Amino acid sequence: MPFVVIDKPAARLYVFDAHARLQAHTAVLIGSALGDHSVPGIGQKAIADVQPDERTTPAGRFNGKLGRNLTGEDVVWVDHEAAVSMHRVRTHQPAERRPQRLASETIEDNRISYGCINVPAGFFDAHLLPVFSTQAAAIYVLPDRLSLEQVFGPLP
Repeated sequence: MPFVVIDKPAARLYVFDAHARLQAHTAVLIGSALGDHSVPGIGQKAIADVQPDERTTPAGRFNGKLGRNLTGEDVVWVDHEAAVSMHRVRTHQPAERRPQRLASETIEDNRISYGCINVPAGFFDAHLLPVFSTQAAAIYVLPDRLSLEQVFGPLP
Protein backbone atom coordinates (compact mmCIF):
# COMPACT_ATOMS: atom_id res chain seq x y z
CA MET A 1 0.00 0.00 0.00
CA PRO A 2 1.12 3.61 -0.38
CA PHE A 3 2.47 5.27 2.74
CA VAL A 4 3.35 8.64 4.20
CA VAL A 5 6.30 9.48 6.44
CA ILE A 6 6.21 12.50 8.72
CA ASP A 7 9.72 13.46 9.82
CA LYS A 8 8.97 15.60 12.88
CA PRO A 9 12.57 16.70 13.56
CA ALA A 10 12.81 17.99 9.98
CA ALA A 11 9.15 19.14 9.78
CA ARG A 12 8.74 17.32 6.42
CA LEU A 13 6.15 14.99 4.93
CA TYR A 14 7.02 12.38 2.28
CA VAL A 15 4.50 10.46 0.13
CA PHE A 16 5.52 7.05 -1.25
CA ASP A 17 3.69 4.76 -3.65
CA ALA A 18 3.03 1.07 -3.01
CA HIS A 19 6.48 0.23 -4.40
CA ALA A 20 8.20 2.57 -1.90
CA ARG A 21 9.03 5.15 -4.58
CA LEU A 22 9.02 8.75 -3.41
CA GLN A 23 6.15 10.62 -5.08
CA ALA A 24 6.28 14.04 -3.40
CA HIS A 25 7.42 15.87 -0.29
CA THR A 26 6.72 19.14 1.48
CA ALA A 27 7.28 21.13 4.64
CA VAL A 28 4.59 20.74 7.31
CA LEU A 29 3.53 22.35 10.55
CA ILE A 30 3.36 20.05 13.56
CA GLY A 31 2.52 20.11 17.26
CA SER A 32 4.11 22.97 19.17
CA ALA A 33 5.26 20.73 22.04
CA LEU A 34 8.10 18.24 21.76
CA GLY A 35 7.01 14.73 22.59
CA ASP A 36 6.05 11.41 21.07
CA HIS A 37 2.78 10.53 22.81
CA SER A 38 -0.66 12.05 22.95
CA VAL A 39 -1.92 12.91 26.40
CA PRO A 40 -4.58 10.37 27.46
CA GLY A 41 -8.04 11.76 26.73
CA ILE A 42 -6.74 14.66 24.62
CA GLY A 43 -9.26 13.96 21.86
CA GLN A 44 -12.13 14.60 24.27
CA LYS A 45 -10.86 18.03 25.40
CA ALA A 46 -12.12 21.30 24.00
CA ILE A 47 -9.35 22.95 21.99
CA ALA A 48 -9.30 25.88 24.45
CA ASP A 49 -8.52 23.46 27.28
CA VAL A 50 -5.45 21.89 25.63
CA GLN A 51 -2.38 23.04 27.55
CA PRO A 52 0.82 24.09 25.71
CA ASP A 53 2.74 20.99 26.86
CA GLU A 54 -0.07 18.74 25.54
CA ARG A 55 0.21 19.94 21.92
CA THR A 56 2.23 17.01 20.62
CA THR A 57 2.13 15.17 17.33
CA PRO A 58 2.28 11.49 18.34
CA ALA A 59 4.95 9.23 16.86
CA GLY A 60 4.19 5.76 15.54
CA ARG A 61 2.51 3.82 12.75
CA PHE A 62 -1.06 4.76 11.99
CA ASN A 63 -3.66 3.60 9.48
CA GLY A 64 -4.65 6.88 7.88
CA LYS A 65 -8.17 7.29 6.55
CA LEU A 66 -9.93 10.08 4.74
CA GLY A 67 -12.75 11.59 6.76
CA ARG A 68 -14.30 14.81 7.95
CA ASN A 69 -13.74 16.84 11.08
CA LEU A 70 -16.49 18.45 13.16
CA THR A 71 -16.71 21.43 10.78
CA GLY A 72 -17.11 19.19 7.72
CA GLU A 73 -13.59 19.78 6.36
CA ASP A 74 -12.02 16.77 4.68
CA VAL A 75 -9.00 15.55 6.61
CA VAL A 76 -6.83 12.47 6.77
CA TRP A 77 -7.24 10.95 10.21
CA VAL A 78 -3.94 9.93 11.77
CA ASP A 79 -5.31 9.09 15.22
CA HIS A 80 -9.05 9.73 15.40
CA GLU A 81 -9.27 8.99 19.14
CA ALA A 82 -6.63 11.65 19.88
CA ALA A 83 -8.17 14.04 17.30
CA VAL A 84 -4.93 14.15 15.29
CA SER A 85 -5.28 14.61 11.54
CA MET A 86 -3.46 15.85 8.46
CA HIS A 87 -5.28 18.79 6.94
CA ARG A 88 -4.81 21.85 4.78
CA VAL A 89 -2.99 24.65 6.57
CA ARG A 90 -5.48 27.04 8.15
CA THR A 91 -5.03 30.75 7.65
CA HIS A 92 -7.93 32.16 9.68
CA GLN A 93 -5.54 33.65 12.28
CA PRO A 94 -3.15 35.82 10.22
CA ALA A 95 -0.99 36.59 13.28
CA GLU A 96 0.13 32.93 13.35
CA ARG A 97 1.75 33.38 9.89
CA ARG A 98 1.25 29.69 9.03
CA PRO A 99 1.89 30.01 5.26
CA GLN A 100 5.07 31.99 5.97
CA ARG A 101 6.18 29.37 8.50
CA LEU A 102 5.76 26.65 5.87
CA ALA A 103 7.85 28.65 3.42
CA SER A 104 10.67 29.55 5.83
CA GLU A 105 14.11 27.98 5.58
CA THR A 106 14.18 27.03 9.26
CA ILE A 107 12.19 24.35 11.05
CA GLU A 108 12.05 26.08 14.42
CA ASP A 109 8.93 27.98 13.40
CA ASN A 110 7.14 24.89 12.05
CA ARG A 111 5.97 23.90 15.53
CA ILE A 112 2.70 25.72 16.04
CA SER A 113 -0.24 23.31 15.86
CA TYR A 114 -2.17 21.57 18.62
CA GLY A 115 -0.85 18.26 17.28
CA CYS A 116 -2.30 18.03 13.81
CA ILE A 117 -0.10 17.99 10.72
CA ASN A 118 -0.77 21.11 8.65
CA VAL A 119 -0.05 20.65 4.94
CA PRO A 120 0.01 23.25 2.14
CA ALA A 121 -3.47 23.21 0.57
CA GLY A 122 -2.25 22.51 -2.96
CA PHE A 123 -0.10 19.60 -1.76
CA PHE A 124 -2.99 18.15 0.27
CA ASP A 125 -5.27 18.25 -2.78
CA ALA A 126 -2.69 17.00 -5.30
CA HIS A 127 -0.90 14.32 -3.27
CA LEU A 128 -2.79 13.27 -0.14
CA LEU A 129 -6.38 13.20 -1.36
CA PRO A 130 -5.56 10.83 -4.25
CA VAL A 131 -3.73 8.42 -1.93
CA PHE A 132 -6.39 8.31 0.77
CA SER A 133 -9.56 8.74 -1.33
CA THR A 134 -9.58 5.13 -2.54
CA GLN A 135 -7.99 3.29 0.38
CA ALA A 136 -6.42 3.48 3.79
CA ALA A 137 -2.67 4.01 3.77
CA ALA A 138 0.01 3.75 6.42
CA ILE A 139 1.32 6.88 8.10
CA TYR A 140 4.66 6.70 9.90
CA VAL A 141 5.40 9.58 12.25
CA LEU A 142 9.05 9.70 13.30
CA PRO A 143 9.78 10.54 16.94
CA ASP A 144 11.19 13.68 18.53
CA ARG A 145 12.78 12.11 21.59
CA LEU A 146 12.32 8.35 21.53
CA SER A 147 14.47 6.07 19.39
CA LEU A 148 13.05 4.44 16.27
CA GLU A 149 13.23 1.08 18.07
CA GLN A 150 11.22 2.44 21.01
CA VAL A 151 8.49 3.61 18.65
CA PHE A 152 8.47 0.93 15.93
CA GLY A 153 10.09 -2.07 17.64
CA PRO A 154 13.32 -3.87 16.72
CA LEU A 155 14.63 -2.97 13.30
CA PRO A 156 15.87 -5.74 10.98
